[in-house]
Order: sequence, then structure tokens, then C-alpha cells
Amino acid sequence: MNIQMKIEYNNLYTHFVFTTLHRRPIIIEKNRIRIEKYITGIVNNNSSKLYAIYANPEHMHFLVSRSPEISEVELATIIAESSERFINANRLSGDDFAWQPFSSAFSVSKSDVDKVCKYILSQPEHHKKMTFTEEYDLFIQYYQQNIEKNKVIRF
Repeated sequence: MNIQMKIEYNNLYTHFVFTTLHRRPIIIEKNRIRIEKYITGIVNNNSSKLYAIYANPEHMHFLVSRSPEISEVELATIIAESSERFINANRLSGDDFAWQPFSSAFSVSKSDVDKVCKYILSQPEHHKKMTFTEEYDLFIQYYQQNIEKNKVIRF
């Protein structure tokens, strides 16, 4: 007997980090909010909810609660492909725009949602004190303690 279980209730909070191709700082501040609003629409149109987003010049953080019907990889791919087309079609970056072909996705507990939202929304202040590389290393230490140092993807 094959039973396909349906998920009726879920708390699938994911903190995504996307990086521009070659970490080029090509997300222009004057277009940042337009890009963030577009990505919010993509998330909403894929049975998910966006809680916080901030697009830095060379990387972007966003926190979503996603439907169990869509995997992290599927959602990240949809967001990356669609936002690249939108940014390039509307000439919203300083150059041809592309994301790295990989991203990071960290699970977040419901009790940490507010803390992660504040962290994402305070990116400008945060990056006055810490580079993206330093930030990423801390993420790996906190979220991925089981990864060997030589296996960490360098952005």
C-alpha cells in the first residue's frame, strides 16, 4: 500500500544567502528596493512568505517560510533565474547581472525568526564592522559545524 502523506501544518523557515557572480558589487542602491520587491513577489507566487530581505551590493540575505511543496533548491532556482532576467531586462545593475550558481540555505527555528529578521534588515550597519567573507565564515561555524574546513565553498 502506497500512502502519500500531505503536510497540513509546517514551519519551514529558511535564511537564504545569494552572492553575485564573482562577488561583483553590482546591485545599485537606488535600485535595491525595486529588486527586493520583485523577489518578494516571486516568493509569494510560490506558496511561500518573505519575512525580511536586504540586497547588499554583492550579496543578498532573505528569510522565507516556504511551502513543503517546494524544496529549498527549487525556490532558490526560481528566485535566481527570475530575478536575473528582471534585473537585466530593466537594467537595474551596473553591468550584466548574474548570481553565483550556488547559494546557501540555513534553517531557522520559529523562536529565532525575529532575531534573523533584525539581522537581515541591519545589513548596512553590520557590514561597516564585518566583511562578507568574515560573515560567511561565522555562518558556517554556527550552522554547519559538521563541514570540514577544506569543503567550505568560498564566495
